[in-house]
Amino acid sequence: MSDGSVLAGLDGALRCPWALSTPDYVTYHDEEWGRPVHGDDALFERLSLEAFQSGLSWITILRRRPGFRTAFSDFKIASVAVFTDEDRARLLADPGIIRNRAKVDATLANARVLADWAPGDLDELIWSHAPDPAGRPVPKTLADVPAVTEESTALSKALKKRGLRFVGPTTAYALMQACGLVDDHLEACVSRLGTSGDA
Repeated sequence: MSDGSVLAGLDGALRCPWALSTPDYVTYHDEEWGRPVHGDDALFERLSLEAFQSGLSWITILRRRPGFRTAFSDFKIASVAVFTDEDRARLLADPGIIRNRAKVDATLANARVLADWAPGDLDELIWSHAPDPAGRPVPKTLADVPAVTEESTALSKALKKRGLRFVGPTTAYALMQACGLVDDHLEACVSRLGTSGDA
């Protein structure tokens, strides 16, 4: 059983232990998680999927991501903002996504809110809460990785203040991890941005 430190994968590379539970996670860990994400639509997608993940395992969402993208018009804010009651009914009947009424409604409401923002506002707001990497200790084991931080709490408050829903501090921190605002790959992980050779 892992003590929360890096483990060797089938290729011999050391990775965060959560990444080795399924091949889907290996790909996501190596190619996406912790890499900087910019753009309002791209961040709306990550924010929406993190909200859908609340109370579930991320693998459940990751495996349904193609279905989510199809159902929500590739998470283009302008498109989702004009979804109708018929679209809502379609979503709630779609087995390709998580058919949670509150989360579906929050995603549609968030798109309508964001459609009124100026281009780049969501990107700017989210990234303004990225902490200084120099002030964060590099995690050695999973026990060193927080679930909530001062910055994620502030980001959650800022998003809620501007009308967004399902954006609690834990969801906000998961977003920060997924979108590269923080690098929570463990110190010896092959994907640690500071040591993997990736920009």
